[in-house]
Amino acid sequence: MSIPDLTGTPVLVTGGGGFIGSNLVDELLARGARVRVLDNFATGRRENLAHCLERIELIEGDIRDGRTCEESCRDQRFIFHQAALGSVPRSIEDPATTLDVNTQGTANLLAAARDAEVERFIFASSSSVYGDTERLPKKEGEEGLPRSPYATSKKLCEELADTFFRCYGLQWIGLRYFNIYGPRQDPAGPYAAVIPRFFDAFLANQSPVIFGDGEQSRDFTFVADAARANLLAAGAKREACNRAYNVAAGDRTSVNELAELIRQSVGSNATPKHEPPRAGDVKHSLADLEDAASLLQYQTETSLRDGLLQSLPHYRSLRSRTGVR
Repeated sequence: MSIPDLTGTPVLVTGGGGFIGSNLVDELLARGARVRVLDNFATGRRENLAHCLERIELIEGDIRDGRTCEESCRDQRFIFHQAALGSVPRSIEDPATTLDVNTQGTANLLAAARDAEVERFIFASSSSVYGDTERLPKKEGEEGLPRSPYATSKKLCEELADTFFRCYGLQWIGLRYFNIYGPRQDPAGPYAAVIPRFFDAFLANQSPVIFGDGEQSRDFTFVADAARANLLAAGAKREACNRAYNVAAGDRTSVNELAELIRQSVGSNATPKHEPPRAGDVKHSLADLEDAASLLQYQTETSLRDGLLQSLPHYRSLRSRTGVR
């Protein structure tokens, strides 16, 4: 079991213009796959694909449209479903849209994949499915109650995928991402993730906002490791399919520690400021990687410190192109 030979293999990447999706597209192209991308660019960026537009087939459309999903899934061997509305705070403010995109959109793709006789459906789930369970590390099969509409949407996606396997035989693997970060992650907007927000603030020598006391911890995972997990899922044996796996670094870092690492890497004199905790956020997150290691042969290859150093040029370049925000 390993990453399969993808030379000439037709694959669909939904959300391929997004942060994780575009990094996955690059990895697939490097391995010779024939890549089709579906994206409506609601949150993704065309510039993330500008360097490879001549090498991919791009379908601009919405996963909430069944016909678009049918067109996109036709003649594909693997589907790498990355399209989603992320962000816990966004889902609390607008739960209906989050559920519509994430859950109904996934249902549309599953139906299209079934009809197209796709070999395997691999999709982005989330560590948020562990909900209110306080056990660390987070272990597959020990989920709690969801703490946000976003978490519910991802849990429903896993249940939908399993239903399609039991009813129609469609193989699936869900990848529960733990706080993915890296180049192309957008620091702009009210729902930006913590690492790009910290880079953006410290590069401007401004104080980033930490919600709560900063002692909440996360399992920060470099995007290249997440992309590789998708490829390993494509090559997994049949007996490893039809379940979800944690995709993480297997290491816990507090938000205060993260801020200091980024401040040092940038060379800023600014210090963070604290605001009240956000609704829906969990206190601690750390993944158990035993199943992913034994059944997918997944292991992290990039430490947080190294990943931040690899990400820094992207944020320096972004500020030089856009100017001070």
